[in-house]
Amino acid sequence: MKQFICMKWGKLYGPDYVNTLYRMVSRNVTGPIRFVCLTDDAQGILTDDAQGILPDVETLPCPEIDLPAPHNNRGWRKLNLYAPSERLFGLEGDWLYLDLDVVVTGSLDPFFEYRPEADFIVMQNWTQPGSGIGNTSCYRFRVGSHAYLLDDLVEQQDETLSLYRNSQTYISRSIRRIEFWPDDWCVLFKTHCVPPWPQRFWKEPVLPETAHVVAFPGVPNPHQAVRGEWPAPWYKKSYKFIRPARWIERYWQ
Repeated sequence: MKQFICMKWGKLYGPDYVNTLYRMVSRNVTGPIRFVCLTDDAQGILTDDAQGILPDVETLPCPEIDLPAPHNNRGWRKLNLYAPSERLFGLEGDWLYLDLDVVVTGSLDPFFEYRPEADFIVMQNWTQPGSGIGNTSCYRFRVGSHAYLLDDLVEQQDETLSLYRNSQTYISRSIRRIEFWPDDWCVLFKTHCVPPWPQRFWKEPVLPETAHVVAFPGVPNPHQAVRGEWPAPWYKKSYKFIRPARWIERYWQ
């Protein structure tokens, strides 16, 4: 049984993003899966129609985190996944976490076969290559193996929030053991797919042949990139421009 988990809180992404992620995962895995979404809106969207989360997706409450606003509703909330099993709905074993805005473009089986003894493996943060910082858009973790990350954050929140500007850096600098996926498995859309300036004005974004997961931190999101939209102020349009990434249609559905 391969286990997958995602988180959805707030209004940034609708249930369609959860359903699309579930379908992409299902198409790219062999054998049975368990797919869990931690959400703060299960009662309102857990329906059998197209407007709600698919019935095959298991929904559980999205835990809140004892941090001051606005940190409590940013990426820091994902630290709840490091809680021990008894504080994480009894979940056990190894899980592959995926952000809602990733596009799965290849088999996910290798993410469970690669270094099975490791209790935390994450993709490189390609905005800071070689820095030892992970991008938590895609990582595998073993429930309870690093519960101190959550406990230390809450207990030392003033110091931690002043020292680290985001949760990814905190995790990467504080975790006792960190390993990374092979470099060509997980890519960033804006780094690896969008052509360099000024070629992006006449060349479409490309999908690297060996990519299994494409991450979309910030904007554009997949539904925007497929149409060639990159939301930005007018004075940044001179470089924040993309042509339609039409290959997204083949995978993001």
